[in-house]
Amino acid sequence: MPQILEHIDKIARDKKRDVIYISFAREIFPSYNYKEYDERKKLLKWLENNNIPYSLCGPLASENGWESYRGQLYLDVPIDEENEEYKLICAHMDSPDGSFRIPGVESWIFPLKVALENKHHDEPGFWDKLAEDF
Repeated sequence: MPQILEHIDKIARDKKRDVIYISFAREIFPSYNYKEYDERKKLLKWLENNNIPYSLCGPLASENGWESYRGQLYLDVPIDEENEEYKLICAHMDSPDGSFRIPGVESWIFPLKVALENKHHDEPGFWDKLAEDF
């Protein structure tokens, strides 16, 4: 059944803050099917075991085309060095040198500043009008 997912930039605008975005390297998962990627399955289990709230989300919204869902996640944890959940996520996802710890799993801080560049997407009827013009 089709799902309507929020784009990561819309989530950042709604939260009014930078947000944590998880993406998966396309070249890593078999047949480009994120559901088959074991590291994604392990990450979902880890998030659930650690009571870290997450949701499925789309990439940065673009007016130039659409992209299929590729397993991306939004982690609903504030980016705060004092927050225990945030520290746990950083320790799990990132190596001490700042590189990604899990092969094919990329954790990002998606800045509100970038999200605000698309604030016109929130205007009523924006996407309907864009679809008509396509």
